[in-house]
Amino acid sequence: MIADARPLQPEFVPGDVRHREGEVDALTSGLQPITVGRKTEPVLLHGPSGTGKTCIARHAVDRLRSEVVDLDTQYVNCWEDYTRFKMLYRVLEGIDRALNVHRQSTPRDELVDRLRDALDDPYVIVLDEVDQLEEKDVLYDLYRTSGLSLVLVANREEELFSELSERLVSRLHTATRIRFDRYGMDELIGILEDRVRWGLREDCIDHEQLTRIAEAAAGDARIAIGILRAAAREADGRRVKKITDDLIEEGVPEAKAEIRQKHVQKLTEHQRVLYDVIVERGEIAPGELYDVYCERVDGPKSRRMVRNHLQKMQRYNLVRAEGESRSRTYSPTS
Repeated sequence: MIADARPLQPEFVPGDVRHREGEVDALTSGLQPITVGRKTEPVLLHGPSGTGKTCIARHAVDRLRSEVVDLDTQYVNCWEDYTRFKMLYRVLEGIDRALNVHRQSTPRDELVDRLRDALDDPYVIVLDEVDQLEEKDVLYDLYRTSGLSLVLVANREEELFSELSERLVSRLHTATRIRFDRYGMDELIGILEDRVRWGLREDCIDHEQLTRIAEAAAGDARIAIGILRAAAREADGRRVKKITDDLIEEGVPEAKAEIRQKHVQKLTEHQRVLYDVIVERGEIAPGELYDVYCERVDGPKSRRMVRNHLQKMQRYNLVRAEGESRSRTYSPTS
């Protein structure tokens, strides 16, 4: 059934993308100054989860690297590398300048100096989930680094900018903004058709079944591909030649649970404490949640930061909020 598992993975970056030609063109145009040796203004890709932001960012940067000699690039997932040190370490790693950097003894400012001293060639950095950075002023250091160009990826532009210092907002005012909306039905079906053609044996699934998967995914390509992957994997396990409707139906909750678990595993220490409290209580008011959270962590974040963490978890369907203001409660998604 599965001829090549790679196109069924969420991290797969296709050589040719469908239904995002306008976004690719806008990003390519934003990065165009690099081809003539100039630094670009930052580019911000924003929109809901599962709309192709990460895929398009990596696709466009890969294409640019094939056109520009001596171009360095690096992808950083700020959900995993969310501290100033971790993010700068990953950036230095992309140009082989992370040797002899020690977490306990290397001064943070030295990392920025190392980066600036090392850049002889253009360097493009994709900062995915950039709103997850705990110390966002590090973006100011990167912005001021000669030869370094930034591609920022976030869910919501407004929330990202609300957390930035005034001087950083003024610098990013000229950033190119590219909005990603949820995929339509036909677009999702087209994406699935590509993944079937690249990854599965011929005639193992029909158009009507792909439509059913697209309907279940509700505009989220990550979920759609996950359902296809789960159904194909189960078909392989049962040694059947075609994906049945039952396998698709079974694959829907499996795919959503798999994606949810990956998101849980990516939570920062403080986000994980908040999530665990919500799961334990089943339903909890914001004030009580904050009090329990403060009891369980050293150096608790501000109420505003905790609200941002909760909004992030809502967007990734880990928790749900019901009610407004004082009557609001949080509960885990099923």
